Amino acid sequence: MTRPRKTRYVSEIPEVRFFKPAGIPMADLTEVALLPDELEAMRLVHIDGLYQEQAARIMAISRQTLGRILAEAHRKITEALLMGRAIRIEDAGFVEYPGRVESIEKRRCLHGRHGWRGGKP
Repeated sequence: MTRPRKTRYVSEIPEVRFFKPAGIPMADLTEVALLPDELEAMRLVHIDGLYQEQAARIMAISRQTLGRILAEAHRKITEALLMGRAIRIEDAGFVEYPGRVESIEKRRCLHGRHGWRGGKP
């Protein structure tokens, strides 16, 4: 039996949840499922330009876990691009959406080792 996933904090799920190659009907495509935490990790590191340690702190996970999440997200995106697959952004039960992620970071102890101020969001 596997261990249950720890809750991860994600700022939001995008309104557009499917991406597919142009000119191919969706019925003819195989889907690759991208999880919300994978998308959030890529956003924080690649779009916001944060170091992995900073992004991990915002998502309330370890840096090693963030690295594994990024590696899996990169694998899925690469597979979809090279093999002409559709990308579907799923919803997941282990993810919480407290609003913008910056609000989570402000509640975190400055040194990141004393837990949450005022309880978890």
